[in-house]
Amino acid sequence: MNVSVVWFRDDLRVADNPALLAATADGGAVALYVLDEESEGIRPLGGAAKWWLHHALADLRAELQTLGIALILRRGPGTYVVPELLTTLGATAVYWNRRYGGPERAVDGALKEWALEKGLHAESFQASLLHEPWTVTTGAGNPYQVFTPFWRTVSGHDFRAPLGTPDAGRGLSGRLPLSDAPASDPLESWALLPTSPDWAGGLRETWRPTAAAAQERLADFLDGPVNDYSDARDRPDQRGTSGLSPYLRWGQISPFQVWAALAESRKGGSAATGGVGEATPGAKVFAAELGWREFCWHQLFHHPDLATMNLRSQFDTFPWRTAESDDLAPEQLSAWQCGTTGIPLVDAGQRELWHTGTMHNRVRMVVASFLIKNLGFDWRLGEQWFWDTLVDADAASNPANWQWVAGSGADAAPYFRIFNPVTQAKKFDPLARYVTAWVPEIATPEYPEPVVDLQESRRNALADYASIKTPSIEAESTTS
Repeated sequence: MNVSVVWFRDDLRVADNPALLAATADGGAVALYVLDEESEGIRPLGGAAKWWLHHALADLRAELQTLGIALILRRGPGTYVVPELLTTLGATAVYWNRRYGGPERAVDGALKEWALEKGLHAESFQASLLHEPWTVTTGAGNPYQVFTPFWRTVSGHDFRAPLGTPDAGRGLSGRLPLSDAPASDPLESWALLPTSPDWAGGLRETWRPTAAAAQERLADFLDGPVNDYSDARDRPDQRGTSGLSPYLRWGQISPFQVWAALAESRKGGSAATGGVGEATPGAKVFAAELGWREFCWHQLFHHPDLATMNLRSQFDTFPWRTAESDDLAPEQLSAWQCGTTGIPLVDAGQRELWHTGTMHNRVRMVVASFLIKNLGFDWRLGEQWFWDTLVDADAASNPANWQWVAGSGADAAPYFRIFNPVTQAKKFDPLARYVTAWVPEIATPEYPEPVVDLQESRRNALADYASIKTPSIEAESTTS
């Protein structure tokens, strides 16, 4: 019997998984997940992401068992672990869904080269992006730097329909018996869950990290909230967003599944094109948010150092503060991280993040702007904090969005925009429900004074932005 290995990465689902379908069609299938934090350039996961991964792997293992497929867990460099398992099994093929970060592509390329030398079949598939980065370029053949023309191009292309699930009804006669599968690392041995202390109580209250929960969230969102999404998505005091970002990050639901379901929910919508012309305003905006996710991943593909290097080289000389810049820097950075800045909307966002592993997107922009443009800190400090605390932090969206706020990234116009947290709170949390839910001590002696004056720090930020070699700017007459 031929044995094929399907190598799971950020695609922890059994439905619409082309690599899994190929492996099961090829004979006896064995599933593998490698926790690779050792290959050169691979970024170790943050604490909140590890929590999600633990539960997502437990869910995936249970789903694969219903198909008669064993999930093998191994830890170490992918270029060593995967060949070792293939050799142990005497496998004839290995399949995976493509990744788009530079270090990850290097690992995958090396494995394909090894498989070719050994006479093994190695094949990869498109599973996490609607369109792959090398297929979307400007007329001059360059990657897009501005979202609107990028999305106009991408949304005008056909998207494939979601694929099915391997048919468990075929029986297990053609599968490798579960009892014959090689030993797996116990999931608990990876110590992905926090214990001393256990800070994940809020995450457990907020999330069910399963593929089934992803489908339920999508169905609930499309059952009504999507129609008001264009306005409600900016209201942190309302449940106006889909809550799908961590499920998309871990591949427990695919963008093809989301897009097809969105199209199906529209009158006359097409699963191939998404029926954008038939969409309600809310559905159009939600579709564009999927497009922004794609835009971030395309940036990472073309700029593998997105998390460490400014996309706009002019910002390499920008006078950002570091954690050691001055005597106040450590205290102010800690206040921002802990939600004790004395700026209510900023503090509410950071406390929501610590408790739930997520933060409302409108508030994320405000919190990021405050760190960079009012406190003057380097955007990379914020990106690193979100990387460790967000359950949905991925290698593309997290740095791309931080660079957008900083002004150093793609489509950051005006790059010197400064979000005023007081104005933002009045506009998007008019009854202060969000703020008071997360900052109950507001308007009491226990609540701290602001760590910085908003107007003075805004003037200083505009002066700093005017000092770098960029197109001329004029100070905004009003704040966002």
